[in-house]
Amino acid sequence: MAEFLNGWQRSNMCAEVTKSDVGQQKTLMGWVQRSRNMGGIIFVWLRDRSGMIQLVFNADQLDAETYAIAESLRAEYVLAVRGVVALRDASAINEDMQTGSIEIIATEARILNVAETPPIYIEDSAKDNEAVRLKYRYLDLRKPRLQKALLMRAQVVSAIRSYMDSNGFVEIETPMLTKNTPEGAREFLVPSRAHPGECYVLPQSPQIYKQLLMLAGMDKYYQVARCFRDEDSRADRQPEFTQLDLEMSFVEPQNVQHVVEGVFASVFKQVKNIDIPLPLPRMTWKDAMETYGSDKPDTRFDMTIHTVTDIVAHSGFSLFEKAAADGQIVCGITAKGAADSLSRKDMDALSEFVKTYHVKGLAWAAHNTDDTVRSSFAKFFVPEAMSALLKQMDAEKGDAIFLIADKRLTALTAMGQLRLKLGEQFGLRDRDKFNLLWITEFPLLEWDEEDQRYMAAHHPFTMPMNEDFALMDGHPEQVRAKSYDVVLNGIEMGSGSIRIHASDLQEKMFSLLGFSHDEAWERFGFLLEAFKYGTPPHGGFAFGIDRLMMMLTGSDSLREVIAFPKAQNASDLMMGTPSQVPQKQLDLVRVRFVLDD
Repeated sequence: MAEFLNGWQRSNMCAEVTKSDVGQQKTLMGWVQRSRNMGGIIFVWLRDRSGMIQLVFNADQLDAETYAIAESLRAEYVLAVRGVVALRDASAINEDMQTGSIEIIATEARILNVAETPPIYIEDSAKDNEAVRLKYRYLDLRKPRLQKALLMRAQVVSAIRSYMDSNGFVEIETPMLTKNTPEGAREFLVPSRAHPGECYVLPQSPQIYKQLLMLAGMDKYYQVARCFRDEDSRADRQPEFTQLDLEMSFVEPQNVQHVVEGVFASVFKQVKNIDIPLPLPRMTWKDAMETYGSDKPDTRFDMTIHTVTDIVAHSGFSLFEKAAADGQIVCGITAKGAADSLSRKDMDALSEFVKTYHVKGLAWAAHNTDDTVRSSFAKFFVPEAMSALLKQMDAEKGDAIFLIADKRLTALTAMGQLRLKLGEQFGLRDRDKFNLLWITEFPLLEWDEEDQRYMAAHHPFTMPMNEDFALMDGHPEQVRAKSYDVVLNGIEMGSGSIRIHASDLQEKMFSLLGFSHDEAWERFGFLLEAFKYGTPPHGGFAFGIDRLMMMLTGSDSLREVIAFPKAQNASDLMMGTPSQVPQKQLDLVRVRFVLDD
């Protein structure tokens, strides 16, 4: 039967007890991890958020009632215990436990609550089904690994707030119920009871509000902001997430970047004791695509991309010659020392892999260490072209080279994905290494084939590069943006830009995106109106705290660093949401669902 505390006060967390406490009486409370009855002596591991400690119940030193309590203990019982700290025998020291050199010799105990056998194992090494883990998330969160992640998350947010506060930023909350706007991801709709037939949306980000705060003269704003996107979940995406959101007035990109660098440096120093060299390296979007085949390059390893179109344009291989003649490119990478370890079957599998990125296939050659060459294309090449190609790609005996011919961005993107796959396969992506860098000068616009119009590559409030203003009328696809991303180990951590602060330029941007004057004012009239009243030049940034936590903890999924995440299908298996609600409630907001048969 469960008991109350009845005046008992916890003196320490379990892992706070140390050798310096030997001989002192302590009162500890927590959950039973496991117990072992050795016949007259019962060993119990007691666990709380801080860690575990061993309790010893000795029948010769206890009254019958207390020893009976120890005999009845089962996993996950909630226990309060009083006892004296003692050193363990040298042979019994557990180096894997923080408290492995000491134990508590119990004198009194109370069962504060009993527990049924849990549906999952409360151990880091347990291999429970993820759906079951999410259904019983409150039990899953008892695991030391997840508790450590949540404690680190709190430390990260504290470090962020401390840095922002000390640099003159003001934390301001913005509304959760806001206006539907075009562009970006799908938004979650919230029907209004007070305004029948109308909806709020949950914010994808506080973007417009933070720009209005600059217009309001707040100068430096930040927020640890909750954001919502109605997108399909994946390992690094959740329908609701948290980001650091910031905005500054009277700035150019380098001013914003300086602040963001300081935030990352502060977090890494306080949480991981790692010094991040500043300023961070900078790379333009164009260079990133041509060198790494990605706008979020993993720079922990080399294997950079070579464009070899000129060399193979007259090689004798018709596929490459046709690509060059059609204005496409041939690009490749060299996998150092990989020739002997990649079989023909491996090469075929890699060819199928790149096809998923919309290229026709993969050409390859392996210069084995015995000086033989295996290749899918060498027999078509004139000898001089092959020698020039190997020299250009820095390919030596023992190396393998891979080539793709296609439209420029298509070929580069596919080669970038192959680079990452080979980097993973050959152990080049060191999880203990953290490479941060800036990617700058993104395209302002992207062409959408389905809608046959331009879309904002970042968002529709992004300022074009000053020197590209003249291209907006005749060559909008060439316009670069004053935008910038932080990339960590091949993962986009966050992005930002200098914003448009003039009504005429903002309307021009809306026109490029396919909105008429009336449509732009219907959607964004409040913002265009606000711009009339003296808007300062301003810019900002936002990065995902969840993604940063995933990288800091070495996790493979955001679900490992969020207290109560959604499953792959965006459902909450623990709460059973989304769920139906009574029609009476739906009637209040004038909503009826029409479901397909």
